[in-house]
Amino acid sequence: MDVSGDAVTAPPPSLAPSKNPLRRLYHWILSWANHPWGTLVLGILSFLDSFIFPIPPLFLQVALSLERPRRSFWYAFVDTGASVVGSIVGFYIGYELYASVGQWVIQTWHWEPQFAFAGGEFKKRAFLFILAYSFVPFPYKVITIASGVFHDYVSLPTLLVASTIGRGWRFFLLGGICFFAGSRAKDFIEKRFNWVCLGIGLVVVGVVAYMALFMKAPR
Repeated sequence: MDVSGDAVTAPPPSLAPSKNPLRRLYHWILSWANHPWGTLVLGILSFLDSFIFPIPPLFLQVALSLERPRRSFWYAFVDTGASVVGSIVGFYIGYELYASVGQWVIQTWHWEPQFAFAGGEFKKRAFLFILAYSFVPFPYKVITIASGVFHDYVSLPTLLVASTIGRGWRFFLLGGICFFAGSRAKDFIEKRFNWVCLGIGLVVVGVVAYMALFMKAPR
């Protein structure tokens, strides 16, 4: 029984073994796009990403969307909704369980500089900070946990409203790209995989450099 709404299809021929570890990871992610539980897994990853899981769910969202472009905006909705719901857990961890759980999460992934940066920004412009940094590449669980710790400056409604807008922009933008690009984007990635990886790497470096130079965000 397909509870997720995803059709069960055979793995695409491109899932052949590869010596390239990045391509193997890409194929593993694509394998979930052909799994009947793909949408459910996306929701779970997005939920956990909000307070503990280190790998963002957008990779699976893109894989699912490229397999079924017409459902791209549905996957964006699942990603956004699960992420915002998970932010409530992150806020609670910061508010009540920081010493036992939140601190462990921050220290395990070495996000102490980002946490301190978020705390300082919350005191000046909490809503705008959450709005902007829930969209750009920044650990979202740092935002949610820090919101609970610095609850004198950030209310839960502020976190929810700003996160819904910021995360929505992030995931629906990806959904829109996949909706209009569809199978052409998938074919392009398959044929020029190494160049795509290089391009993504350059974009990440550029974003990090911009944040470091102009927004003074810790890397």
